[in-house]
Amino acid sequence: MQTSQDFLDLIKKSRRGKFKIYIGMSAGVGKTYRMLQEAHSLLESGIDVKIGYVETHNRKETHALMDGLPLIPRRKLFYKGKELEELDVQAVINLRPEVVIIDELAHTNIEGSKNQKRWQDVLDVLDAGINVISAVNIQHIESLNEEVKDITNVEVKERIPDSVLVQADEVVNIDLTAEELIKRLKDGKIYDATKINAALNNFFKNENILQLRELALKEVASQVKRKVETEVSQLKNIRKERFLACISSNEKVARKVIRKTARLANYYNSQWSLLYVQIPKESADKIPLDKQRHLINNFKLATELGAEIIKIESDNVTKAIIEQCEERKITTVCIGKPHLNLWKIILATDTFNSLLNRLTIENIDLVILS
Repeated sequence: MQTSQDFLDLIKKSRRGKFKIYIGMSAGVGKTYRMLQEAHSLLESGIDVKIGYVETHNRKETHALMDGLPLIPRRKLFYKGKELEELDVQAVINLRPEVVIIDELAHTNIEGSKNQKRWQDVLDVLDAGINVISAVNIQHIESLNEEVKDITNVEVKERIPDSVLVQADEVVNIDLTAEELIKRLKDGKIYDATKINAALNNFFKNENILQLRELALKEVASQVKRKVETEVSQLKNIRKERFLACISSNEKVARKVIRKTARLANYYNSQWSLLYVQIPKESADKIPLDKQRHLINNFKLATELGAEIIKIESDNVTKAIIEQCEERKITTVCIGKPHLNLWKIILATDTFNSLLNRLTIENIDLVILS
C-alpha cells in the first residue's frame, strides 16, 4: 500500500534536476574539455547554462573553452591565511540556471563550508531542481579504493560514495588509449614540464593506465546495465540478487569484503546487507577499543556504500548466517578468504557442512573474496 510519504517522494523525484557525470580513468583524458564543449552546445541551443565551478589546471585548450560561457562567481574564503575559492552553492540555487557545470565531484570543501564534500553540494543543487553536469576520475569511487591502491600504490583520499553514481541519470566514459594519454602527458597537455617525468614513472605507467581504463569501462557498463534493468521491464522469472556480506572484527579483511560486495551489488543493481555476529569474547566489555573503533568505521563505510547493517549477538555464527539468509531472501553470501577470524569460527563448529548444504538447498551462492 502506497503511503502519502511515498507519493511525496515521487513528487520530489520528478522535481529533481537531471544529473550527468563524465567519468575517466585519470586526469588529462578530457572530462572538463568535454563538459565545456557541451556547455557551448547547450548555450547555442538556447539553454540557460552556467559555469558553477570548473578547474582547467591551466591547460590551454581547456581554458580557451571558458570564453563566452557565463560564470557564477565563486565564494571566497580565508583559510590558514590564504584566500581560497569554492563553489557558491547558494548563488547557483538563487540564480536557478537550467544547467550548471560543476567540476571535481570528489573535491573536499574548505573547513567552514556547509557541506564537507562537493558531491554533497551537487545533491543540494539537484534537489533544488537544477540540472547538473559533473566529472570524476575512476580512482575516486569509494568501492574501488582498494583496487586502485593495488594498481597504483597510492591510496586516494578524496572519494565519493557509489550511491552518488547510482543517482546519475547518465554516466559517460571519456576514453583514451594508454598511448594517447601518455602522449598528451609528454606533450605537456596534462601537467607542466617539471612534473612529467615523475608522473610517467609513477601513476602514468602504461600497465597502470590499462588497468584503470578497464575499471572505468566496467563501471560505465554496470551503470548502463542498471539503467536497462530499472527502465526496461523484466521477465518475472529472473531472480533478483540480494547479497549478504559477512565480516568479523578483522579490520582490513572486513573493509575488502565490504567494498567488493558493494561492487557486486552495484553491478547487479541489487540490495545488500552487512552482517556482523558478535560472539561472546567480542562483547562490548571484552573487545579492545581499537577493534570497536574499526568496526564502527566499517559499519559507516558499508552504510555509505548502501548496505543495511545487521549486528547480532550469538555464539553460533553459522546459524546466524542461515537465519539472515532466510529472513532477507539472500541469493549470495560473501565472506573473506580462510585466514579470516569468521572463517575459523565457522570451521571450528560442526555445522559448517550444514551451512554449505543449506546454501545449496536454498540455491544460495557462496563467494569467498580475496
